[in-house]
Amino acid sequence: MTRCEFFTENDRINGFSISGHSGYAEAGSDIVCAAVSAAVAMAEATINDVCGANAKVRVKDEQARITLTLPAVCDEEDTIQAVLAGMLVYLCSLRDDYPDYIEVLEV
Repeated sequence: MTRCEFFTENDRINGFSISGHSGYAEAGSDIVCAAVSAAVAMAEATINDVCGANAKVRVKDEQARITLTLPAVCDEEDTIQAVLAGMLVYLCSLRDDYPDYIEVLEV
């Protein structure tokens, strides 16, 4: 199962951690994993490359985990929050469609 955790404090999403394999299908054919991976890549590219937030990204291949942590202050805060909120809504929708393969938590 893929675990998606969004870290929040005072109504601000500070980052996320995505870990695990969904187990929906074999590697290379897993549509749940592909959908999650695409959402993560889009969010990270928008936050760092488009908005210039310089969020910290850590990848741990052995744990199949990626973590993104925002700096305390971002110049494009409203845009970044919209991107993260959109990602959260999208992953919740994916969870509703594939409840045995993905979980989404706000921590």
